[in-house]
Amino acid sequence: MLSGSAGVTPKSRDGAVEFLRVLRAERVAAMRARVAVMAQVKTILTTAPETLRARYRSMTSPALMAALEKTRPSGAPSEPLTSTATVLKRLAVRYRHQELALIDAELDAVLTLHAPMLRHIQGVGTDVASQLLVTVGDNPERVTTEAKFAALVGVAPIPASSGKRTRHRLSRAGDRQANKAIHRVVLVRMRYDNRTRAYVARRRQEGKGTKEIMRCLKRYVAREIYNQLLDPRPAPDAAALRKARATKGLTLQEAAVALSVWPTTLSRLERGLSHDSDVHHRYETWLSSQSTAYAQTPYPPVDRALPT
Repeated sequence: MLSGSAGVTPKSRDGAVEFLRVLRAERVAAMRARVAVMAQVKTILTTAPETLRARYRSMTSPALMAALEKTRPSGAPSEPLTSTATVLKRLAVRYRHQELALIDAELDAVLTLHAPMLRHIQGVGTDVASQLLVTVGDNPERVTTEAKFAALVGVAPIPASSGKRTRHRLSRAGDRQANKAIHRVVLVRMRYDNRTRAYVARRRQEGKGTKEIMRCLKRYVAREIYNQLLDPRPAPDAAALRKARATKGLTLQEAAVALSVWPTTLSRLERGLSHDSDVHHRYETWLSSQSTAYAQTPYPPVDRALPT
């Protein structure tokens, strides 16, 4: 305050946190521009000639923009069909040349330098990690315990019992952007993480609703993120899995069938493109149980001697 009576330490607004904040502000603006271009394309297609509408009616948004960019409008510029196709092509080119890729590359560089292991957590990508670092970096005095971190990101359980019903709800305080980031992590895990899907199924059998299950998951995710921020630990080395599989003569398809997962899942895990502790542990256990001779003689030898 101007009177000098304020007792709160102002934010320093320097270092990596400020750089991430500025980049995120630019990314939000770029994303809005990208969404606006997509909306404009679909609006123009709504009133476009039937030839254009029929050609692109069944396409998804990414396929639509890619197809429009590759078009080569021909004909008189004054014709409605030609002018509409030309405008759609220019909009598609503008959609692709947004600066999102450049911004994400700069965010990746900052995260690699200051928090390289945060993205090893299942469901945490560049956007989520950068938002969490901005939230924590702006409030270092409020992140002294796990409970304070949960309150900061808005996932602290608040008693909301009524009558004979005992329940909790999420805190509506805290950083709403950080809460949105935690929510995205939970959505990704509920769809792709095997442990989370098993947990959701078990809680549904207990009579819990989706909102209650997500409340619990958000609290668990906040605990995991806090521990990673406080004591960063790298993800398990997945390169050793490929080496062990090759040593024992096992194919990726055989491993996928044994673990009931897609071969692509194991391939991405081996190359370090994805991190899944549950699949990694099951894969490692299965490889340890297989002997080297597992794939050396999959079929009995064939007697090639001529009959007498």
